[in-house]
Parts: sequence; structure tokens; C-alpha cells
Amino acid sequence: MNKYLVLLVCLFPLFAGAQKNNTDSSGKMATVDVTVTDMKGKPKKGEQVLFRGQRSGKLLTGVSDATGKIKQLLPPGDTWVVSLKAISDTTSYAMLEVPALEADEYFTEPFWVNIKFEPARRYRLDNVHFDTDKASLRGDSYAQLKELLEYLQHHDDIRVEIAGHTDNVGTDAHNLKLSQDRANTIRNYLIGKGIKAARLTAKGYGATEPVADNATAEGRQQNRRTEVRVL
Repeated sequence: MNKYLVLLVCLFPLFAGAQKNNTDSSGKMATVDVTVTDMKGKPKKGEQVLFRGQRSGKLLTGVSDATGKIKQLLPPGDTWVVSLKAISDTTSYAMLEVPALEADEYFTEPFWVNIKFEPARRYRLDNVHFDTDKASLRGDSYAQLKELLEYLQHHDDIRVEIAGHTDNVGTDAHNLKLSQDRANTIRNYLIGKGIKAARLTAKGYGATEPVADNATAEGRQQNRRTEVRVL
């Protein structure tokens, strides 16, 4: 449910071999031109693309502009894992090898990364937790809430619903109120961080939409969840 559906990732490295240059060292970093679109070719604004060096461990990030473009500089001599970041996960889709350069060599052309995908419309916040039978957040929830906040900041043109769900332990009325209160807690957190209230809807579903069997402890745990739905 959290995954992006990526149907095409194309890499076109135009590195035609390093060339001699005794005076200019500006080509020592590799330029990567990234284009992010949906499956119909419409540019996707606010998509976060991550580049992680396999050897160096270095992490570099860029966010697509209104034209779906990112221009990223990468150090040479490493293989970079190219990923798209969603609200609650990061999925790797391609590898980009940037060769090492000799002292008198430089890059002559950019690398190109073209990504076409359909974003998910629903995300489960697996690492957002509440105190038992309460709407108060546990401390370990804020890391993922920060990711949600950043997603909304990058995608300033979308509206979302915060959906609260419970298991079936207790009365229907109690579970409905508890799930609504928990959804409100997250909405209020985001509003407090600067997200406009008009972009956020909070709705509690109680135990009406289970995703697992409430007859088992494991199933009940899966049903106690918070989801984000892009409207």
C-alpha cells in the first residue's frame, strides 16, 4: 500500500569518456538531470529523489520543481542508488555508476534519469503509535510524522485525509471516538507545524475497515493503524 508504482525508469548516461583539460576543473562533479512525470508524461512537482553512494554511504537529495526537473551534482568514483521517497518508505529503482576521473579529466555531458510513475493514493503510517486507549502520541512517532510533514511541504497542492482505525475490542461508539481523536491529534500536529488546516481532513473509522482478522492479537495490531489518503 505504501509503494509507488513505478513502471519505467530509464537511465541515459551521456558520459562519453573523460577528456583532457589542463585549465578547467569545473567538470569534476557529474551533473545528473532528472525528470519525474506520471505515466502520461505530466511533470510531478515535489517528488523527492535520493542518491545514496554505495561505497561512500553519502546521501544526496533533490526535489522536483514545477516542471518535474531536478539537477543534481554527484561526486565521481561511486555507484549511486536512485530512489523515490514516499510518505512512509523509500524505494530504490535504479543504479547510476559515476566513474572515477584522472587528475586531468572531467565530465563532458550530463547523466539523464527519466522516471515515470503513478504515486500511491494511500499510505499506512506503521511507525506512528499512541498510548493504550488514548489519543496521545508516543515519542517514537515523531520521526515518521516529520516525513509526513516534509511530504506535505513539498506537495503544497494536495489535500489529505488522516484516517484513524482501531481493532474491535470495546464498543463501536468508543472505538469510533478513539479513532477520531487520534486522527485529530495528527491533524493538529501538522497544523501546528504550518500546514494549512484546509488541506487536512481527520476522520475516525473505528473498527469498520479491518485489514486483518480481529480474532488474533496479530490481526488486531494490524487493524490499529493510521493511514494517510491523498484526496
